[in-house]
Amino acid sequence: MAKKKKKLRVIPLGGLGEIGKNITLFEYDEEIIIVDCGVAFPEDDMMGIDLVIPDITYLKDKKGKIRGIILTHGHEDHIGAIPYILKEINVPIYGTKLTLGLLEIKLEEHGMASGAILRTVEQGQVIKLGVFNVEFINSCHSIADAVSLAIHTPVGIVVHTSDFKIDYTPIQGAPIDLARFAELGRQGVLLLMSDSTNVEREGYTMSEKTVGKAFDEMFADAEGRIIVATFASNIHRVQQVINSAVRYGRKVAFCGKSMVNVVNLALKLGYLNVPKGTMIDINDINKYQPDKLMIITTGSQGETMSALTRMASSTHRHVEIIPGDLVVISATPIPGNEKTVARVINQLFEKGANVIYKSLAEIHVSGHACQEELKLIQSLVKPKFFMPVHGEYRHLKQHAYLAHKTGIPEENIFVMSIGDVLELDEVSAKVTGKVSAGKVLIDGLGVGDVGNIVLRDRKLLSQDGLVIVVITIEKEYGTLISEPDIISRGFVYVRESEELIEKMRKTTYNALLQYEGKDWSTMKLIVKNVLKEYLYSRIKRNPMILPIVVEI
Repeated sequence: MAKKKKKLRVIPLGGLGEIGKNITLFEYDEEIIIVDCGVAFPEDDMMGIDLVIPDITYLKDKKGKIRGIILTHGHEDHIGAIPYILKEINVPIYGTKLTLGLLEIKLEEHGMASGAILRTVEQGQVIKLGVFNVEFINSCHSIADAVSLAIHTPVGIVVHTSDFKIDYTPIQGAPIDLARFAELGRQGVLLLMSDSTNVEREGYTMSEKTVGKAFDEMFADAEGRIIVATFASNIHRVQQVINSAVRYGRKVAFCGKSMVNVVNLALKLGYLNVPKGTMIDINDINKYQPDKLMIITTGSQGETMSALTRMASSTHRHVEIIPGDLVVISATPIPGNEKTVARVINQLFEKGANVIYKSLAEIHVSGHACQEELKLIQSLVKPKFFMPVHGEYRHLKQHAYLAHKTGIPEENIFVMSIGDVLELDEVSAKVTGKVSAGKVLIDGLGVGDVGNIVLRDRKLLSQDGLVIVVITIEKEYGTLISEPDIISRGFVYVRESEELIEKMRKTTYNALLQYEGKDWSTMKLIVKNVLKEYLYSRIKRNPMILPIVVEI
């Protein structure tokens, strides 16, 4: 009897139905490769959470099967979770020079640089990882050294675009290798996995070079200091800002830890060109006339501790916003950051700065492909099966509709959720099951120790506050020694609500008198139930009630 041929299993553990946290597994027989391993930023209801990383429970008993982690580029949503994942799974990591350079910075911050196995690859190179041959295709994105992947498997070729745009005039390096995509299409592609972030936008994404022209026009008329906020990782944008500064005779200072780190790395690796004598230290900015100075800073997303936010709130050590400053925010707010960015813009205007942001000028272009570019890739690759990736559910659905318009049969398009398992062979594809997948929350140094119950409590505390009820009982007989003490935090101010507090105390005391001598858990439950009912009937509030029993 002929041996049944095994199937390729494609398992996304993140990046579907969400922005960020990108990670996908490719599994064949007893071998696994991982593509990307990023973070997502917390949603509004994740109070106190710093980062969100993928749940890799599925991989924990398969460590010996993992051949490596392949990184497509150096953005946080693709490499940010690596320091946390490496503590569980230490396997070789493959990426281009800048991508691994950015990863090394992160690993050093976590004290893990010495233990990681990092292997540099170049665009066009093919590496063998067990049964997989992984080809790195030159791509364009809002960061240098980005690649798409062609994964050659025993059942066929999988093309993974990762984040991309089609830029025919990139700032540095060659344009996206469309010829290679077309050649793969002629060979026959089993599955295309394509970036869905900008699928709702018609037309094409503008070239990065268009931003340089906008900078020149703005800087030509600027009479005071110029402060430009952008993503530290967008080296091409930073290069264009530097070019404009040189053109108009300005010195350049870099501000913000991540900006300084990335710029130093880019200079070291040759990705930035800064003429001698242009760079100055941020400590020396007061030595130069305002019309001879430019500052490039972090904070384009209004992050709480970022350099631009601290400038706007007058808490930055080196830079104080003064009337006449031109502040350029060269980025579009990530979904969820709109309010914080708007707040920073308002504060800057209040200090007398002239602020230019995306809705006022073309000072930012996306790094993601729009509809016509997505259709072009589909037409070149001509895949048998298609899976939209990297986007919220509406993005995935819109991308599925777009793929159907280009001729891919509806039954060959798979809109999946994280944890779904897509099994493929040369002729068929089917979602066959689900594995453990989800979110692991990072709070300070804690990894995964904050769950739904803790988040629920934090939400309750933020909305309705806390009431602590201290009950003092006689140790031997369990009788009440006195009326309970009431402590309020975020609920009511005690001095202004003495009558309410006194009624709470009496209500609690009278209820407890009926249960003297009972066990602690019963007494605490009585306190919670009685006070909850009383407070809601009296003032329609539901604070968290925390009873504490003290024995004397």
